[in-house]
Amino acid sequence: MTDTPLTVAGRTFNSRLIIGTGKYASYAQNADAARAAGAEMVTVALRRINLSNPDEDRLQDHVSPSEFTYLPNTAGCFTADEAVRTLRLAREAGGWDLVKLEVLSDQKTLYPDMEETLRAAKDLISDGFEVMVYCSDDPVYARKLEDVGCAAIMPLGSLIGSGLGIQNPLNIRLIVEQSRVPVIVDAGVGTASDAAQAMELGCDGVLMNTAIAEAKDPIMMASAMKHAVIAGREAYLAGRMGRKRYADPSSPLAGLI
Repeated sequence: MTDTPLTVAGRTFNSRLIIGTGKYASYAQNADAARAAGAEMVTVALRRINLSNPDEDRLQDHVSPSEFTYLPNTAGCFTADEAVRTLRLAREAGGWDLVKLEVLSDQKTLYPDMEETLRAAKDLISDGFEVMVYCSDDPVYARKLEDVGCAAIMPLGSLIGSGLGIQNPLNIRLIVEQSRVPVIVDAGVGTASDAAQAMELGCDGVLMNTAIAEAKDPIMMASAMKHAVIAGREAYLAGRMGRKRYADPSSPLAGLI
């Protein structure tokens, strides 16, 4: 099977790996990791962008908006109103209309509040935003978010920053099968095998931050994630062998001497 690039809201990306811009030792390290990952899109919390003081070290001086597509997000928002207000500010500050929406339920789990998420998505889409939305791995809510016009569905693999990997592959697969927009696993990836698994399930991409930023060697881990996403995608397109209950010899038993 031949592959096609990742397309979100009419924008085309050759890389299916999206990385964040938090927790790195420096902006320079963040930029090196983004390049090692082959990423073309980075998520950015609006409050971390210094737009007013050129004398201070700035993310955009290292991870340049001319090199990477910025995806402003609503990290730390716990209500729909707060998330909508944050992204309207982002559009005023940088002209961004492709955004990542997340509305969290509590500090301990950072699990998405799906009722508030759906309400915020409706308001943002009616206001002209192209919304990529972080959500639970619930196929019903995923369908509702797509139906209101979200540009990409981003179910969690497991809790944000946990590194626990994909805890419910069945639901991720169900979301992939029903969706007409890109499905991108967001949150919970801990190592390269987690990223490969997400792609083998048929996801269109993977978003991660902590798995790279908190690795002992973030640059090497970024490179590993790049190869894992490519390998997982190729494995999905190739079509894995069927699972069998018993052994099946590689060499035929008929005609043996």
